[in-house]
Amino acid sequence: MARKRETVDQDFAARLLPGEKPTLRTLARLSGFAVATVSRALSDAPDIGDNTKNLVKHIAEAVGYVPNRAGVRLRTGKTNVISLLLPMTDEETNIFYSIIIRSISAEFLGTPYHLNVTPFFAAGDSLLPVQRIVENGLADGIIMNQIEPEDPRVAYLLERQFPFATHGRSKWRKQHAYFDFDNHAYVWDAMRKLKDRGRSSVLLLAPPLTQTYAQEMLRALTEAGKDLSMTVRVIERPIEKIQGAESPAAFAAAIAQELKRAPHIDAVIAASIDAGLTAAQAVEKVKGVVGDTIDVWTKELQPFLANFRPDILTTFENASPAGTFLARAVQNAIAQPSGPPLQKLVGPEDI
Repeated sequence: MARKRETVDQDFAARLLPGEKPTLRTLARLSGFAVATVSRALSDAPDIGDNTKNLVKHIAEAVGYVPNRAGVRLRTGKTNVISLLLPMTDEETNIFYSIIIRSISAEFLGTPYHLNVTPFFAAGDSLLPVQRIVENGLADGIIMNQIEPEDPRVAYLLERQFPFATHGRSKWRKQHAYFDFDNHAYVWDAMRKLKDRGRSSVLLLAPPLTQTYAQEMLRALTEAGKDLSMTVRVIERPIEKIQGAESPAAFAAAIAQELKRAPHIDAVIAASIDAGLTAAQAVEKVKGVVGDTIDVWTKELQPFLANFRPDILTTFENASPAGTFLARAVQNAIAQPSGPPLQKLVGPEDI
């Protein structure tokens, strides 16, 4: 069957005229359909049959047809572009972004959409890239993360009624598409298990507290500390430090200083693998062996610590489903602007 399909592909490619570039007219000639029918088939128009769509798309793939985005935009007013806004932060977010980009791109295969990645420095004005995309018509939808409770980007996009999806939740979460990991549940789960291990005093290495997920972690720390009779302390990592102004050694020194200031601390909870490793470095300098008189608990996106540092306790956060869901959610927001937004919250028990 594969050999037959390959032969058919070669037949279509062989029927290209000398010097001919694959265009809608080329697809129309090879398929026998009108140009308008070919165009609508490629756009998945509901009035075009599946057999016609499949044939046209097969021919397009066989001859290497690439839509002219300028032409698509003139005809439909759409760019067929989804913009992914990525603030540049620490090393683990780079791992997160590679997973997210791969899963979003995979979900767009077979659709009209193309992914455009827009990096920017999160310490700057996060609204500017969003405004630039919307006001210049550079994309049909936006995916973004590092969401704040009253995120100005979310407020702006809601006001403009521009399709978007977020990795994280804002205070207006009922009105927009999102995928989120339940960081409140993550901290509660870690606290219960640390309590079961005999720990009683926890230090939280919090992400920037301007962000929703950091506030969720802090809220859980406070609640669990009270309910489980555990003392709690917090070190916050401001966003500019995550972006490289603070070296791992400087962060480890700050943690070590906190451990010396409060020697009764017997557990550290971190939000990322780099923070967890840095915490372990500080613990080993001040208190000795991790897992002996003090535990370190962190999240990781890949089972690195679970395999190579089992003394560091971990919760796995699978980022791949996040990208897949966000790709679907933003397409849904474009296709059904007045419909209910797609939303999903997963916790440690769902991983």
